Amino acid sequence: MSPLKTCKRNGSKNWYLRGTIRGVTVDETTGTDVWERAEEIRIRREAEILDRSIHGKRKTATFLEAAVKYMEAGGETRFTGPVANHFGTTPLSKIDQDAVDRAAFKLHPKGSPATRNRQVYTPVSAVMTFAAKRGLCERVLFERPKQAPGRVRWLAPEEAERLIAACSSHLRPLVIFLLYTGARCSEALYLDWRNVDLARAHVSFEDTKNGEDRGVPLHPRVLSALANLEHRDGAVFRRPDGRPYEVKEESGGQIKTAFKGACRRAGISDFTPHDCRHTWATWHYAANRDLIALQKLGGWKSERMVLRYAHVNVANYSASINALPWEKSGNLEGGNENTKRKTK
Repeated sequence: MSPLKTCKRNGSKNWYLRGTIRGVTVDETTGTDVWERAEEIRIRREAEILDRSIHGKRKTATFLEAAVKYMEAGGETRFTGPVANHFGTTPLSKIDQDAVDRAAFKLHPKGSPATRNRQVYTPVSAVMTFAAKRGLCERVLFERPKQAPGRVRWLAPEEAERLIAACSSHLRPLVIFLLYTGARCSEALYLDWRNVDLARAHVSFEDTKNGEDRGVPLHPRVLSALANLEHRDGAVFRRPDGRPYEVKEESGGQIKTAFKGACRRAGISDFTPHDCRHTWATWHYAANRDLIALQKLGGWKSERMVLRYAHVNVANYSASINALPWEKSGNLEGGNENTKRKTK
């Protein structure tokens, strides 16, 4: 009889492995709800433990084992789980550039380079770095797919007003929320009322893209839009039929048609739901000139990622440009008095 058993755990659709081999206790998911597949994993797991007892841990440590330890230590879980299920009990020594490239295309066959970077290369690199620091494998550096330079498309306030006015009744509160909180589309579309505190004028975003929770104060205009919604439980923003938006890998497509129609009626071109976030960031920096606050409220990992909003906000330097000398009626205007005397 096998030392490891394949069993079900209450509330989980996947099979689990439980048992003890040579003093090693196992209680872990197989990552699959197919019994035959789970049995294959059980057999490989038993062989791995036996092999490790003979050859040592470094040779036989698996990606699934390292990923579980990484998440238990506080590592990102949203994107780590899927890659852990993909690699399963593959030894860490087998996770090379080719393996990660193949995983990225298999898990996200239609994904953009940015999506594959975020959802495959980044979590795999994090797990491998975590494992290397603990002596489970060698340090591996992965080459990532090249991404196109990030664009910054934003609306002037009068354009935003036209867009809001052109939105259908179910879309208008959502667009106002996006423009005045800087929320990512996924953060807004899947927002639950339990994370909204109208009394404190505050919203909390959990399990965000960068793996960290954050809070954002609510602008009075957002408070007004939310207060006028008829429901106070479950999903905050809903489809025209009152049902929550469907959860998708790439958020934003759920409102693509309605948003595009509003832009057309408002006379606005080349503008996407995600560009509302760029608009909020551009407005915020123009009003406050504070990159640290912008970084924290927007949930960016580094100050470098918000510098692009400073680059498109240069109106505050107009005085320095206007001070440059220029020739008018044979004289140089502007500059300092020494410059004027030298040109006479």
